[in-house]
Amino acid sequence: MNVTHLIKSRRSVRQYKSDTLSPFQINAILDAGRWAPSGLNNQPWRFVVITSADKRAGLAGFTHYGKTILSAPVTIAVFLDMNAAYNRDKDLMAMGACIQNMLLAAHARGLGTCWLGEILNRKDEVREFLGLGAHLELAALLTVGSARRAKRTGKRKDMKTLILART
Repeated sequence: MNVTHLIKSRRSVRQYKSDTLSPFQINAILDAGRWAPSGLNNQPWRFVVITSADKRAGLAGFTHYGKTILSAPVTIAVFLDMNAAYNRDKDLMAMGACIQNMLLAAHARGLGTCWLGEILNRKDEVREFLGLGAHLELAALLTVGSARRAKRTGKRKDMKTLILART
């Protein structure tokens, strides 16, 4: 797939088949995240890969979207390592690039994903649940697996409404 097609055809998946993912598949997704751009090349992202049904069930309790976590065979917690950070605004942009790379890498491999952000309302509790240090700040949870349903089509706003000016 070319990159434009990947971008336009990726959709959030909230229901997954029970198929397991291989370590190779998971590492390929993490590697795509690792190659995202970051200011000063500080690479502030850190990952926790959760495949245990018990751990996923525990995470599900921290969000209204717990059914998505329970359905997916893999959840990846993406953290901003404050010890590697140097400028919060720039580091948050890098985290978004890392996450988008991971979503696209999974899609390129025929896998579905969902970027969960509502759980950030309880990010400190999630970090503690995972037994991690205070220098790690939850940026997102990504669920990953084979989609149970066919992909939906997407809609976007018309470009005329998005472009404020051309100068």
